Amino acid sequence: MIDLTRNSVHLSDNLPLLQQMPDACVPLIYIDPPFNTGKRQARTQITVERAEDGDRTGFGGRRYRTQEIISCAWEDEFDDYLGFLEPRLREAHRILAPEGTLYFHIDYREVHYVKVLLDAIFGRECFLNEIIWAYDYGARAKRRWPAKHDNILVYVKDPDRYFFDTEEVERIPYMAPGLVSAEKAARGKLPTDTWWHTIVSPTGREKTGYPTQKPVGILRRIVAASSKPGDLVLDFFAGSGTTGAAALELGRKFCLIDDNPEAFEVMRERFEAQQRRLGVEVQFVEW
Repeated sequence: MIDLTRNSVHLSDNLPLLQQMPDACVPLIYIDPPFNTGKRQARTQITVERAEDGDRTGFGGRRYRTQEIISCAWEDEFDDYLGFLEPRLREAHRILAPEGTLYFHIDYREVHYVKVLLDAIFGRECFLNEIIWAYDYGARAKRRWPAKHDNILVYVKDPDRYFFDTEEVERIPYMAPGLVSAEKAARGKLPTDTWWHTIVSPTGREKTGYPTQKPVGILRRIVAASSKPGDLVLDFFAGSGTTGAAALELGRKFCLIDDNPEAFEVMRERFEAQQRRLGVEVQFVEW
């Protein structure tokens, strides 16, 4: 039986572990499943070695050969995407606490279909928000408007009793501070349902090397608003483990699940460093 009393990272298909969990046991679920892009998601690294017939020239005219190494990859394509998601989302609804909230992170390709599925499972009255996470980085399309946002669908278990704490959310600057009082400008405003936030910098300290890593600032806002200190936060498409990093930072427990061994190793490295720095215990389980 899965232990929900400890911070834990699990290497497993998420469905059998979700089925082990008791009813109404998790106050907050965030998931960032594969987006069904139809493409291969991969992290590549370049290595160089000295070679007389190399493809690049270095210091002193020395020749080097470059080689591209794929260190983490998976196929992001499903014949029946909603059929894959539905049993997992039904389990998520079952284990979500009465005051609990689900955040489902997706993009423009599938968001409409996923919303219809979530309406059927949770009820349309339990739809709370569609958050638009907007960023400005990466390739630019030439024959359409460049897609520079993700969608986060927010559903609650019970629309009359869900938990949401605006006081814990970090405020942001007003776009036109001259239109409000000095006191309001100094305090900042509560974020709306459109979040401007950079992606994880390819050269920044936060980068783990996982291809679809999300910034901790996005997860920090979600965890702060929709959970209490000491609550359990669940992410069953955990990837690089950003949900757990935000939970640790804010004094919550976490349960992370992913079936990709490379994701598991990224999280192991990430949280072993956190254990040393913060003195917290994290359990790593390979099912």
